[in-house]
Amino acid sequence: DIEWDAVVGHPFTDQLADATVDRAAMRRYLIQDHRFIDAFVVLLASAVARMRCLEDRVPGCQFLALITGKENTYFERSFTALGVSAADRASVPDEEVTTKFISLMHAAAASGKLTQMLAVLVVAEWSYLSWGERVLPKASPSAPFWCR
Repeated sequence: DIEWDAVVGHPFTDQLADATVDRAAMRRYLIQDHRFIDAFVVLLASAVARMRCLEDRVPGCQFLALITGKENTYFERSFTALGVSAADRASVPDEEVTTKFISLMHAAAASGKLTQMLAVLVVAEWSYLSWGERVLPKASPSAPFWCR
């Protein structure tokens, strides 16, 4: 699929892997991705709440802990390293794709339908997994932490 290939094969992902990404582009990406994470947490928590039993909820809870723990620390450390202030983060407008994806995640969460929530979660995570697996073999071991 052409659109899927455009997502997982975007030049930005290659630049991230070989540590040639422009610092300004990385700052913009991190601000947008951090906003995505906030909506993703709402969606994942909503899905966890709709699951039928504790056994089904535990993996989602563990993933929530990962995202809101070490993952969030990555953003905070990256913002500091790249000179992104709280004022910068507040003043940069959402990109169109960020707005659309956040709206989609909020709508899925508000639907109360686990099937809708899981469909959106799978697409979101599968896209990250796919581009990550594609570029991992060529990732630069000397890249700054915010590229890893």
